[in-house]
Formats: sequence, C-alpha cells, structure tokens
Amino acid sequence: MTGTPLRVIVTRPAREAARWVEALNARGIEAVALPLIEIAPLLPGMSTGPLDARPYAALMFVSAAAVDGFFKLNRAEATAGRAHDAIDSIANARCWATGPGTAQALADAGVPPERIDVPPTSAGRFDSEALWAQVHGQLPAGARVLRVRGSDAAGQPAGRDWLASTLAAAGVAVDTAVVYRRLPPQLGDAARALAVASTRSAGPAWLFSSSEAIAYLLAALPGIDWGGARAWATHPRIAQAARAAGFGSVHEVPASLDALVASIESFQ
Repeated sequence: MTGTPLRVIVTRPAREAARWVEALNARGIEAVALPLIEIAPLLPGMSTGPLDARPYAALMFVSAAAVDGFFKLNRAEATAGRAHDAIDSIANARCWATGPGTAQALADAGVPPERIDVPPTSAGRFDSEALWAQVHGQLPAGARVLRVRGSDAAGQPAGRDWLASTLAAAGVAVDTAVVYRRLPPQLGDAARALAVASTRSAGPAWLFSSSEAIAYLLAALPGIDWGGARAWATHPRIAQAARAAGFGSVHEVPASLDALVASIESFQ
C-alpha cells in the first residue's frame, strides 16, 4: 500500500469518461477525464453500410456510441430522444451489447430490456468472447447478424473481427454498419501535463479500456518514458498493450465499478 490517495485518469470517450469519473468520485476516489478516443460523426459521403435491421435476427453493438449512431442515422423523427423508426425496425431482433454501458444506451434508446443480451457481471469481463458465451446457440445456421461499429478517420471499419469470424464459422452471416468515427485525441497543455505527471512518484494512475487508446497516447506524446507510470486495464489484451508501451506497473481488473474500486483501494 502506498498510503497516498490515488488519482485516476479515465481514458474512455468523453461521454463514458464523464460517467466513470462521477461514479468513482462518489466512491471516494478522485478521478479526472482524459479521453484518448474522440467520437465523431461520419463525414458526408462516407458509406455506412446497411442500416435497415428488418432482415436481421440480431444486432451487435460494440459501444454506446454505436447505439447512438445507429438510432440517429435510422430515425426520421425523434421524440424525447427515442428514435421510433429504428426501434420499430428491430422489433423482432435481439440486441447484443458487449458491456453494461452499451446495454444501458440501448435501454435509454427505448429497446425493451428483455431483447438485450449482455455478459453478466459475474463473467468478470466485457468483450466479444464473453458476449459469445452469452448468446452462443441463440441463432440457427443461416441467420443474419448486423454488427454496428465505428470506423477510423477515413471511414473504414475499425476494431476486432473475432466475433464476426466466430459467427461465420457457426454458419451465421454477418454484415457491418459503420455509424461513427474513432479519432485520436487533441491533447491540450493541461492534458499533456497530466500525462507527464503520471510518470512521477505518487502521480495519477491510468484506467485503460482500449488498446487503441494506448496507441493514441503514445502517438500524441512520443518519447515519454512510461516506466514510472501505473495503469489499470480492463482486459488482458489491453494490459498487454500497456506493458508493451512501457508502463511500469499494470494491473488487470474487470470492467466493473466495484472491481475497480476494490483494486484501487488495495493500493491506497
């Protein structure tokens, strides 16, 4: 134990980061948002891929941003934030979410909870593998799934293809709809100073929920020695990326508030 209160840098996209900062502060842990992935709309002329969900047995949403983008692009009109046309279009489809934040975004958009599939908290991880364990066997061979995801700056689909490959091996066809872009952050002086402070003794620690965020951090601050920095990572793959980046102390923790608070408190 350090005996020094630990400040946590939350690196999720801005909307999600704000929720995590609020939740951590409510649990007595000082947290600050430093989003390392910017969520941006598609540029005019960028292809989204299919958006009409009627032929699909399930829609797989990779993030809360994917939910927001899908409903915004589908709606003709919206009342109180509910995209009615999009809700109607998935009336007969399961909605798959990789984590509780995505599931909450679906519920907020008006999707009935009984139609949402998400890995349980007891799974200890929120990723494609945990989701597959939850929905495995749900669809027959020959069914179709629409994967709703983000793109890189050029509008090309970005992210892992593990679930798509696994579904294809099970005889399930997969289409992809791109509904937002994931961009590197624009770090101002305060953000850069916070990042550098993390490399010093008793400096703030990082919370990483994306390997892409780590890559963006390294690109934004080349030449930094991260050997004195501490990090928590919500997946073994992300922890491996942090270690490869040179972070001196990396702890794996499930992507749940209770697990993160317990792990942080053990180092106070």
